[in-house]
Order: sequence, then C-alpha cells, then structure tokens
Amino acid sequence: MTQSMEGLLPRLDRLGEMAKHNKTLQFNNLLHHLNLAMLTKAFYHLNKRAARGVDNMGWFDYQTDAKRRLAALHQRVQSGRYKAQAVKRIWIPKGNGEERPIGVTAIEDKIVQQAIVWLLEPIYEADFLGFSYGFRSERNQHQALDAVYMAITTKKVSWILDADLKGFFDAIDHEWMIKFLNLRIADKRVLRLIQGWLSAGVVDGDEKHKSFVGTPQGGVISPLLANIYLHYALDLWVHQWRKRHARGEVYIVRYADDFVIGLQSQSDGHRIKEAIQARLATFKLRLNESKTHLLEFGRFAKQNRQQRGQNKPETFDFLGFTHICSQRRNDAGFQLMRLSIKKRLKAKLADIKEQLMKTRHKSIFEVGNWLKRSLTGYFNYFAVPGNKSSLNIMRTEVCKLWIKTLRRRSQKGSNFNWQRMTKLIRIFIPHTRLRHPYPSQRFTL
Repeated sequence: MTQSMEGLLPRLDRLGEMAKHNKTLQFNNLLHHLNLAMLTKAFYHLNKRAARGVDNMGWFDYQTDAKRRLAALHQRVQSGRYKAQAVKRIWIPKGNGEERPIGVTAIEDKIVQQAIVWLLEPIYEADFLGFSYGFRSERNQHQALDAVYMAITTKKVSWILDADLKGFFDAIDHEWMIKFLNLRIADKRVLRLIQGWLSAGVVDGDEKHKSFVGTPQGGVISPLLANIYLHYALDLWVHQWRKRHARGEVYIVRYADDFVIGLQSQSDGHRIKEAIQARLATFKLRLNESKTHLLEFGRFAKQNRQQRGQNKPETFDFLGFTHICSQRRNDAGFQLMRLSIKKRLKAKLADIKEQLMKTRHKSIFEVGNWLKRSLTGYFNYFAVPGNKSSLNIMRTEVCKLWIKTLRRRSQKGSNFNWQRMTKLIRIFIPHTRLRHPYPSQRFTL
C-alpha cells in the first residue's frame, strides 16, 4: 500500500491479507470500496502540471469545481455510466532529430485508474514474486540493481542472460490480459473498467485509432497491468523452470520488461532462452534479439576465458548501468563494476546543452536552480561505488556547457571568466559523492 493511502482506507489492507492467505480466492465485490473519498484522494495524488488529454482539462481546471465533479464521477462509476476516453498522442523531439510518441490520459480516467490501482495493488502484491522489482510499492531500481550485484558476487553465477522484450507495452494481448485478471478479479464492473481503458483507442492529431493490443500509453494503470501480465506469462513459469529443469543454480531479476538471468551453467542459458521464446510466443510476446545476449560473466569469467585464449568478458547493460567484470586494486580479487551507460550519459549532456541554449537569456539564478535540480536527480541515481569518474565527467562537461552559453548571452558575456564561474559552481552545481553504498543485505532472487 502506498504511503498516500495510509490511514485513509484501512479496509484495503484486508484485501491483501485475504489474497495472501488464499492464493486462489477471487474477489467479486471490489467496486464498492471505490468511494468518493478514494476518488478525491486519487485526484490530489495526480501530477498537477501534467499535459492535457483529449478532454482539454488540466488539474487546476478540474479543481475549480472538484467537489461536484468528483461526486458526479463517483456516481457514473458506480452506476456503470462512466466511459473511458481515448488517449491523446503527442510527439516529443529526441536528441537525434527524431520524435517519440507519448500518451496523455484524460484527467477523469487518471483519477479512476489511480483508484483502481489502489484497489488491486494489495491483492497482487500478495502474489508477485520476490524477483519482480518494477513499478511496485516499496521497491525500486536500486533494489533490482543490488539483487543483480548480490547474485553475481555471492552466488554460483558464471553466465548472464541479458534479456529484453520487444515492444512489450504495445504488444500486450487484451484477451490474455482479461484472462489473467479473471484468475483473481471476479467483479465484472472492475473488469469492464479495465477493458474500457484497454480498448479506448488513441487520438493522434485529427485521427482516432482503435486499440486491439497494448496498454494505454501514459495510463496510470498500465504499469500494474504490465506486471500482472508478466507475472503469469513469465515470472511463475521461470520460477517453476529453474526448480524442475535447471542443472545448476538460476537467479532472475526483472524490472518491468527488462530482466537479467544469472546462471551457473551455459547449457542452462541456452535452454532457458529457447524455452522463454516459446513461452512468450504463447502470449503474443517475443524477445528483442538485438538486445538479448547470453554471455560469460562473473567471478571466474576472466580467468576461464584467458585459459581458453579468449578476450576479456563482455559487458551487459541493466537499468542505466554497464556491468563489467573487473578487479579490486588491493588484492586483484573480482569486482563488479557498474558505470553509467556512455550512450545515455551523452544523451543527457545533449539534453542539458539544448535546454541551456533555450534558456540562456533567462536569469542566472533561474538557470542555476534548474541545473541544480537536474544534476541532483542524476547524481542521486547514478552515484554507486566505482562510478564516480562518470559522474565527474558529467559535472565537468555541464560546467563547460554553462560557461559557454553564458558567454554567448551578449558581447559583454564574452568576458565571463572562470573566476566568476567558480562562484556559480559552488552555489548551483552539486558535488559527486557516494549515495548508494555496496549492498549489505541479501535479497530474495
């Protein structure tokens, strides 16, 4: 249960307890829990600055008459008169000159979706397995990274299957999605709401497209639905496979559609890859072959490869970090290095450069505060042991970009020197320091 719901609806805690004690229980009377208080809480939980959907209604617009609007919305949901609206597709420029689509959900759809997420979360949290980390309350990316670290450094892991699903969120089959939900949810009203969001369609400019596969782009409920889909399509199956068919030890860590499998045996790696491909095909999913690799990795990979006259071990990327087989300086023992993915670091610098050019005529204080927020968030995520050099590169390059844009503000700006710049750096540019120490806790894999 998320912190925002603590103390508001204690009855929802009972759903999780019931689900935990009865793994086959179907919940057939859920919608009565969705009351006006929950919808109100869901509304104030939303991002107030989010873009407008097809309803052209922003958060502050809705707030002007929120009490009446939410009461009317509650009546429509409970009476079955609520209808999902199409998702608005907008295109965001990318650093390479291309554009990427994102979906913007209508505000009332966001409100109801958030409330349904709060209803379903305690039920499925009782079901989800320990190696699933994505989009779950009280779980995050660094816990997934730590789980991978612990498997490689403390378990019998000599091979890594680095796997990625191709276009997962756009490939989810609606029929299978409803079948999976039916295993736990017997309340037809809740299922109709979800079916409505799945099939609401997309509006792109003046054109509306029907939705036959995939989850709603930008939908609040999409991450939960994705986890439910992969729980049944992949997680439960992998858990059984490693118990019944693996010849050696097998560990898996999944974050959304990106997962890593650590294996003791190379043959297990080949067999599970083929088996996963067959399993996913049943549910209209497939591996992204260009991003799925089986590679020798771990404490003995370098030594074993040297004995065979092979090059050093390959690397793999997971959750923003390149994982590398390395050695400790003091005793030459194995060390797992995690460095910022170079491609993403360059992309981040390109985004900052573009933003600095757009805002170069704004006040130094305003731009400095923006840089401080941006870099603080970046450093907070990437400040793991061994990655300080990458962070220092980022910090140095940002300082160079900023002074360059300051000097282009005017002819007078060309005299902007490093002495003045140093003062700004002290005020606005955060230092790089370790924020995520080596994992000291053993995780369930």
